[in-house]
Amino acid sequence: MTNTLVALRSLMSSHSPPLDALVVPSEDYHQSEYVSSRDKRREFVSGFTGSAGLALITMNKALLWTDGRYFLQAAQQLSDQWKLMRIGEDPAVDVWMADNLPNDAAIGIDPWCVSIDTAKRWECAFAKKQQKLVQTSTNLVDEVWKNRPPPQINAVNVHALEFAGRSTTDKLDDLRERLTQEKARGIVITALDEVAWLFNIRGSDVSYCPVVHAFAVVTPTSAFFYVDQRKLSSEVSGYLKENGIEVREYGVVSADVSLLASNQLGPYALKETQSHISGGADIGSREDAAESIKIEAEDGDSIDLIWADPGSCCYALYHKLDSDRVVLKQSPLALAKALKNPIELDGLRKAHIRDGAAVVQYLVWLDKQMQENYGASGYFMEGKTLAQKKKMEGNKLTEVTVSDKLESFRASKEHFKSLSFPTISSVGPNAAIIHYSPQPNTCAELDADCIYLFDSGAQYLDGTTDITRTVHFGRPSAHEKACYTAVLKGHIALGNARFPNGTNGNALDTLARVPLWKDGLDYRHGTGHGIGSYLNVHEGPHMISFRPQARNVPMQASMAVTDEPGYYEDGKFGIRLENVLVVIEADTKFNFGDKGYLSFEHITWAPYQTKLINLSLLTPEEINWLNTYHSKCRDILAPYLDDAEMAWLKKATEPVRACAKNQGKLRLLSPCCLLHP
Repeated sequence: MTNTLVALRSLMSSHSPPLDALVVPSEDYHQSEYVSSRDKRREFVSGFTGSAGLALITMNKALLWTDGRYFLQAAQQLSDQWKLMRIGEDPAVDVWMADNLPNDAAIGIDPWCVSIDTAKRWECAFAKKQQKLVQTSTNLVDEVWKNRPPPQINAVNVHALEFAGRSTTDKLDDLRERLTQEKARGIVITALDEVAWLFNIRGSDVSYCPVVHAFAVVTPTSAFFYVDQRKLSSEVSGYLKENGIEVREYGVVSADVSLLASNQLGPYALKETQSHISGGADIGSREDAAESIKIEAEDGDSIDLIWADPGSCCYALYHKLDSDRVVLKQSPLALAKALKNPIELDGLRKAHIRDGAAVVQYLVWLDKQMQENYGASGYFMEGKTLAQKKKMEGNKLTEVTVSDKLESFRASKEHFKSLSFPTISSVGPNAAIIHYSPQPNTCAELDADCIYLFDSGAQYLDGTTDITRTVHFGRPSAHEKACYTAVLKGHIALGNARFPNGTNGNALDTLARVPLWKDGLDYRHGTGHGIGSYLNVHEGPHMISFRPQARNVPMQASMAVTDEPGYYEDGKFGIRLENVLVVIEADTKFNFGDKGYLSFEHITWAPYQTKLINLSLLTPEEINWLNTYHSKCRDILAPYLDDAEMAWLKKATEPVRACAKNQGKLRLLSPCCLLHP
């Protein structure tokens, strides 16, 4: 790591102009949250492996900013060469640079890895001291990264209409209508999931995300797909042609956006004359520009703007446009993609049922293993853990080996393609690391006396899943039970919410935190994120969070969003519960202001461990919800489980009731007990 910093500082000094600082963000050329191995530049320079963060290297300092999900992980992974900057607690990176770098400082960025919004915000912050952003012609990290992974040639696949629900032609028609409304004659699409969704294609260029490294440009008359053409089979090429999509090489996008800006971008047939440009954003050039096309709106006004999403479009492409003729608005595809069509919703529900069955099968297996190999009292009992049985090394259960077993249960299900993110399989203190990623050589062994948290999901052709459950196979402490119950109460409160149309995720976030706040507890992450339809597990534009951007987009019917409050004690344990919800129209007694009201439908099915619940802290309404949810789990998952698995699930979902305490313990009542007080 030291040698890397020395090499980068040498390049900074020899750069023209010399750089006082170099920004190394997490994002790739498409501003992706999850990136391919060859795009993990920030991880390479810093050693920090989390998905979110930004590194800043000056001539005598190295700093890394990350959010609350990663404070503990970053503190463990960063060497003493680096200083951790906690977002929300320490000065923001632009503020720090403006205050700590000298007047006239030159701050280097790769303009392909920085969004329009970010670059403009930094330029504004730097103006008071005449500091300036310097766009480097090459990525300096790539120059010192000698063993950088090569680009992979992964096949592009057509996402069948039976899963997509809407044709590419229909989606293009809707997009062109939006362009007309904004008086735009073209849009530059850079977000990988938006390109995949629009063209109904999928790939495997980024682990866990079925996307393709590609750009798209759409005009009122043409659609262009910029991709390494070695990834296209004749079948896929034929599909694209049938849908009026012209394929061009990935690196040509820069030259074509320049042509788009001058209104000279048009289709051309002689594709063999293109330079074969693969990999990154090498700038191609063409001489065969089409004739300029003049378009007018119905009201006679000229349509002469280009749409670029300031949050996902890179600064490099923005600089190819005339800044006075750019619509800087969120891509219309972001919301269109988030509003699931009936086929996508049906697929999501079915995928989550199969996924829930896999999770139950995993819990049945893990419960048995913990009892047989570790003397644990098990999922249902609270007895003391027996003296550990003598185990053969092959019977040792680690965070990685058990997560591999969970993957095998998922892989046996229909339409399974891959995991949707690396499984967070975490024991005891590791569960307090919010986005913990166990590694085979360093992961912990399971411990019957510690909490075990697993956050996991899968990619199925008909939907993407994400679920978290927290369990204990020994005797949880009263404090652990109280914390688990507070998280569960927040989880139930959000999932049961009814709210008027126009309500955003920032307003809803509080509902999940109030039960924790009552005890002086909280968590440092958002409460919910959108989820794709066989696409990214984290999807916008909506979210449920304390962060200001959660105010930007209100919840709307047919959106999917997670409900995942948590609580974490550093060095001790972590608790999180997560279901995926679908926003639906609510049937309310009244309709104040004729707004219409919304509510949530749970589509995740797996039991909550009643052993971890302090039932005396639940209200009758919460207990009724828990029993109803568990009853649905039994009914919905039954067709996917064998007799032994179903017997376990019936026991795990037995109805409960807060009744008279018996020596400090609350009883679990059978269904008949609930009918007779």
